[in-house]
Amino acid sequence: MDSKPSDPGVPLRPSVRDALKIVIVGGFGVGKTTMVGSISEIRPLSTEEVMTKAGVGIDDPSRVADKRTTTVAFDFGRITLDAHRVLYLFGAPGQQRFWFIWDQLFSGSLGAVVLVDTRRLEDSFYPLDRLEHHRMPFVVAVNRFDAPGPQPSLARVRDALSLADGVPLVECDARVRDSCKSVLITLVRHLATLHDPAALQEAAQ
Repeated sequence: MDSKPSDPGVPLRPSVRDALKIVIVGGFGVGKTTMVGSISEIRPLSTEEVMTKAGVGIDDPSRVADKRTTTVAFDFGRITLDAHRVLYLFGAPGQQRFWFIWDQLFSGSLGAVVLVDTRRLEDSFYPLDRLEHHRMPFVVAVNRFDAPGPQPSLARVRDALSLADGVPLVECDARVRDSCKSVLITLVRHLATLHDPAALQEAAQ
């Protein structure tokens, strides 16, 4: 994942043989679209639309004061891993009325990133429940917004979300590419641990 953002018109390398898929989930306005845009090497496909009066009483933007748009399908980005492999990123919509899309996005995914806003931890319960239902490996990334006042520690977040000790929990800034890259590396390492018996045994010691 060392490739740098490229021109959005550069086509996929003809040598690519394998396509991998990761889904980014989380509550409404938590930063999923921002994360895909920060890490993707191509201009991401985004289905962001301006929020209108049609969403009044359905979506709750009260705790995301500066949010003016919302994802109505999914976000899509790409990262070239090497000459033969690419990673596709799918950002799932956060509003409850679009949750029916999630099962389709989960299909064929290696794992997921659960993006969390500590101001609205309760919005993370459904994403966590769905991932556990699908038995999909995931990591949790706390998106540290510029919120006033102190923010809860990772230990408090883990306790509030009832995360098992084996679930990686990290901090990130969805606006910063290197920070997003670190989250994805954490997920890949977690997946390797789960699928490598030797690594799993070593981690347990």
